[in-house]
Amino acid sequence: MKWKCEEEIIFLKSIKFSFNGIKQFVALLLLLSTLSGCDNDDDSTRREPEPEMAMDLLLVAEGMISPVGLTEAPNDSGWLYVIDQAGMVWIIDENGDLMEEAFLDVSDRMVSLNTNYDERGLLGLAFHPSYDSNGKLYVYYTAPPNAGGPAEGESWNNISRISEFTISATDPSMVNIGSEKIILEVNQPQGNHEGGTIAFGIDGYLYISIGDGGNSNDVAPGHVEDWYEVNAGGNGQDIEANLLGDILRIDIDGGSPYTIPTDNPFVGQTGLDEIYAYGFRNPFRFSFDMGGSNSLIVGDAGQNLYEEINLVQKGGNYGWNVKEGTICFDASNNENILDSCPDVDVHGNELVDPVIEIANASNPGGGITVTIIGGNVYRGSEIPELNGRYIFGSFSSDFEPKGELFVATPSGTGPWSYESLNLESYPDNLGYFVKGFGQDMNGEVYVTVSSTLGPDGTTGKIFKIAMVEQ
Repeated sequence: MKWKCEEEIIFLKSIKFSFNGIKQFVALLLLLSTLSGCDNDDDSTRREPEPEMAMDLLLVAEGMISPVGLTEAPNDSGWLYVIDQAGMVWIIDENGDLMEEAFLDVSDRMVSLNTNYDERGLLGLAFHPSYDSNGKLYVYYTAPPNAGGPAEGESWNNISRISEFTISATDPSMVNIGSEKIILEVNQPQGNHEGGTIAFGIDGYLYISIGDGGNSNDVAPGHVEDWYEVNAGGNGQDIEANLLGDILRIDIDGGSPYTIPTDNPFVGQTGLDEIYAYGFRNPFRFSFDMGGSNSLIVGDAGQNLYEEINLVQKGGNYGWNVKEGTICFDASNNENILDSCPDVDVHGNELVDPVIEIANASNPGGGITVTIIGGNVYRGSEIPELNGRYIFGSFSSDFEPKGELFVATPSGTGPWSYESLNLESYPDNLGYFVKGFGQDMNGEVYVTVSSTLGPDGTTGKIFKIAMVEQ
């Protein structure tokens, strides 16, 4: 590298800085003044100042209806798959472009949705761990109801259906729509509390979240009596009559349509064999940590007082409707807190408290969210300060498009401390309803949002949590 003031620099290096004489000192000052104008002959080697970076949301795709989640297939395509509640799965290709034609469309197989608000629809997507070789994927959607109902004069509302599809033999951007194989169906007595996440664990088994059947307080036709006589209803606490209010675990490779993992907690004893954990109200979004101990973390929507995030273990009872969050729930008055309640169920299982509890907006004492949205543990490389921290959200604070994001520091069985995620462009709220999260194979985290409360319009967007130039 050649400098304009090369001779002056060589001379400067030769000076002995003793400053014994005034003439030497004055000469040094003059030389330093000259050097201040020195520059590099080769402009191409100049260092530009590093841009200031801040954590923010980076728009990835838009134009969907009501995106509730995102995942990446276990192959090297780099494609992201968006779950649109309206019945479609969309592909964002490796260049970040949204493909025009849906990867999968089951809208004609679903129950009709209410556009103003609905908890039904296409809710979950999971790719088989060997998808790259067998082309199998699984979806959770709500199908039209069977005949009959949960009680005399009552009709079923819908079916929670888990189905297997296979990829087109000629086009990897399309599913063979005629390949559907129904894996599991559960009758739903009401139209809310569907749960809806499906995902494969590192054990290779398929995990499924299903809500308590709907209505409120776990009380209505189709909500069976349980062991806790203080509160009516009890799908959350029941493990014998149905699969509602549970996290299920099945082996889709062991038989047709599935078999039961031999170490499921109720195999060979009281309880339905598919149940992995129970005591949930509406476990809408769950995820596995990609690192660490691969923890199963479930966001469970509360009733009127508290929302919760649960660290789920095999065989665990997570309290509903004996408890809501950490308080003793009163099914006859859901704004009242009972003085006491059991801490162990009739089967001898401890009622496990959540690792995060947030006051609901309808809580008389004040709250910040109408429902919690479970997220993901960040395992990416782009934002080191988030590594190992759990990102989750608030659907809204008041049924307006005012969703928020939070970040928690996992700390064993809890409680976990959490705070608002500091985003440069969103100091207060996102200006959207937060409807879900997603994670790519590199561990980066995405947020799925829309401006409308229900599955309507084309305001659905995908954002990536990223570092961007200010």
